[in-house]
Amino acid sequence: MTKAIARTDLNSLPLHAGSEDHYIQAVNRVPTLSAEEEHDLAVRYRDDNDLDAARWLVMSHLRFVVHVARGYTGYGLPLADLIQEGNIGLMKAVKRFDPDVGVRLVSFAVHWIRAEIHEFILRNWRIVKVATTKAQRKLFFNLRGSKKRLGWMNRAEVNAVAKDLGVKPETVLEMESRLSGQDVGFDPPENSDDEDNTPRAPAAYLQHAGVDPAMEIEGNDWTSHQQDALHEALAGLDERSRDIIARRWLNDAKATLQTLADEYGVSAERIRQLEKNALKKLRGAMAEAA
Repeated sequence: MTKAIARTDLNSLPLHAGSEDHYIQAVNRVPTLSAEEEHDLAVRYRDDNDLDAARWLVMSHLRFVVHVARGYTGYGLPLADLIQEGNIGLMKAVKRFDPDVGVRLVSFAVHWIRAEIHEFILRNWRIVKVATTKAQRKLFFNLRGSKKRLGWMNRAEVNAVAKDLGVKPETVLEMESRLSGQDVGFDPPENSDDEDNTPRAPAAYLQHAGVDPAMEIEGNDWTSHQQDALHEALAGLDERSRDIIARRWLNDAKATLQTLADEYGVSAERIRQLEKNALKKLRGAMAEAA
């Protein structure tokens, strides 16, 4: 048992806190670990899968996560959310930490903590994601600090920032434009001064691409009615005319006029006339049914 575990009961550690300030005060009361205590706990977790040891490693570094998260409050996101994401990164670091490398956990974990916070900021800073490539992500977190003054950068400043960060000047200009914009809602607020109060949301003026259920039911009924009418009209034809129509229009493998003429012992022109007369009768029957 390490000295840290002897000083504080695991059950007294701040798993849940009623407020942000309470949480920060609680994590600051968790004792820090010496290098020997940290190594002992890391070995126990790695070799014996001791979850209490892993928990102690996490709890003793929660104050460091708070310190890192406070550096990202300028993005307008809640500090509590930043801390939560940083804690996830800390737990990932503890899982991957090798105590035999000779590096303290805090030095190893800072990469994982920042990575989780970065991902959270990129997902939630704007409705539309502003950084997708590696170069854009680098610029997102470094551009504001690299600017020497407020306002748009001139060409010399763009080239200098591009050289310092190892990206193209065009990428710097694009990111500066993205960072300067703001999300704008389609719908005006209720106290809007717009005289016409015209809705901006596409849902207010674009027709829905989907089928209206009522129209779909009506269409299905009409199709069924047409099919019934067609069957009745076919039943009103003589057997030869019905066979000609079926084999010329309804079968997948359509028969030629000459094939039918050979079977019925008439000319192809006669088959064409029978087909024409049968189609005329069908159209008339269908028109009456409509």
